[in-house]
Amino acid sequence: VTKMADKQLGGRAELEAELEKLGIQTETIEHPEVFTVEEMMKYVSHAPGAHSKNLFLRDKKKKNLWVLTILHNRQVNLGWLAKQVGAGSGGVRFADEAIMLEKLGVGQGCVTPLALFNDTQGEVKFLLDADIVEGDHGKVFCHPMTNAASLGMSVEDFLKFVRATGHDPKLIQFEPLV
Repeated sequence: VTKMADKQLGGRAELEAELEKLGIQTETIEHPEVFTVEEMMKYVSHAPGAHSKNLFLRDKKKKNLWVLTILHNRQVNLGWLAKQVGAGSGGVRFADEAIMLEKLGVGQGCVTPLALFNDTQGEVKFLLDADIVEGDHGKVFCHPMTNAASLGMSVEDFLKFVRATGHDPKLIQFEPLV
């Protein structure tokens, strides 16, 4: 990952180079830009695997930042999540797009755990739906720095990649999906 003096962050090409360097095989589904999980599923639901919903969150004091990756059909209670991550009385909320662009190099609609390769200072923590790891999904799909594609890889390679970025995922146990 190259960080120049002007804090240039890597995009899709740099991400793909990082994945290749780690020997990670991926499957890419190109699709129109999507801004909701519902829109995305129209283009990717044919591909077996865990399709992710990704949120960029912060605490009240803006001291802690998190990328949360969950199954696409999971609902999240931010008050409950705040207790799971020890966020204190201020709870957790959605972080501003400006912070997302600065720390991860992605904007609204493009949040992805794959952008953690841009967080070389380790300022963003990674929260992961335990079901993605423990369920029988085979693959996990996320945006490759753009919301005009979805990139899939084995769950093992996904974990290998995020750990290679210096981010050890904190697994969050959610209620089983009905």
